[in-house]
Amino acid sequence: MEAKAQVRFIRVTPQKARRVVDLIRGKQAVEAVAVLKFAPQAASEPVRKLVESAIANARVKADSASVRFDEQELVITEAFVDEGPTLKRFRPRAQGRASQILKRTSHITVVLTPRDDMKGRAR
Repeated sequence: MEAKAQVRFIRVTPQKARRVVDLIRGKQAVEAVAVLKFAPQAASEPVRKLVESAIANARVKADSASVRFDEQELVITEAFVDEGPTLKRFRPRAQGRASQILKRTSHITVVLTPRDDMKGRAR
């Protein structure tokens, strides 16, 4: 039973968020939280909160289905970053000109699957 969590419109550029998401893809969820807690990138905090939210979603799903739940068995099977809308701002420049500044946003998605469910999947 897979659990999914996503955060949308986060004010981190997709390129910087992908660097952080690439660190945790394929790892155990508990290990990923530990890695993200000490990662120096600014995008690691929202990604860590997202992984913790996915773990909580898995716990709620297991409780509602009356299935045994163990955090240690959860593995990040999918983690990806999509580009959100870009905020366009202008900065004054010399001689009355203006230059455009693009403030990019991201949509980040994390999918967790228990290790025993992954054996049944064809990869």
